[in-house]
Amino acid sequence: MESQRSVLPLPQPDLPVGRVLPVLTAPDPGRVLDAPCPEVDPTDPAVVQLAADLAATMRVSPGCVGLAANQVGIGARVFSLDVSRHPKTRTTHGCFVLVNPVLVEASRKERGREGCMSVPDFTGDVRRATRLVVTGRLPGSGEEVTLATDAFEARALQHELDHLDGLLFLDRVAGAHAIHPRTTYL
Repeated sequence: MESQRSVLPLPQPDLPVGRVLPVLTAPDPGRVLDAPCPEVDPTDPAVVQLAADLAATMRVSPGCVGLAANQVGIGARVFSLDVSRHPKTRTTHGCFVLVNPVLVEASRKERGREGCMSVPDFTGDVRRATRLVVTGRLPGSGEEVTLATDAFEARALQHELDHLDGLLFLDRVAGAHAIHPRTTYL
């Protein structure tokens, strides 16, 4: 029996055509990946273009369900996310970009395997909340939105929030025993 999915699309503004950007990998000599990202103005045209670029880069990257601005070398609290095609998804808000996201509530922690485009050779077991509430602003309009989600989308959101705080999933694993060589390469 296939699990039922809830699709709760966020209103996304029209974005310009996005450019595909190179993704940084760890260790990052420029130290962008491990630096906390500052808040930005969601109505700034450069932030709107960044939102489009993140979505475009995410779309062409096999297996990618989320991408933070610092993963493309830009220190800004912006990320794109789309878990709609992932088999572990129960709730999805479709493809969206959030600016200046804030974790409001998290509960029901569970361990699960994660991978990352910035750590292409490894995956890791990370304990994360399975229910979340996050607020953020939409690029372009600056409208504040609130997302309540669960399961895989909750995991992916926390992964991207960690990026914006300068953390990789490797910073969250319980030890070397929880890091595994990637068997499917991106």
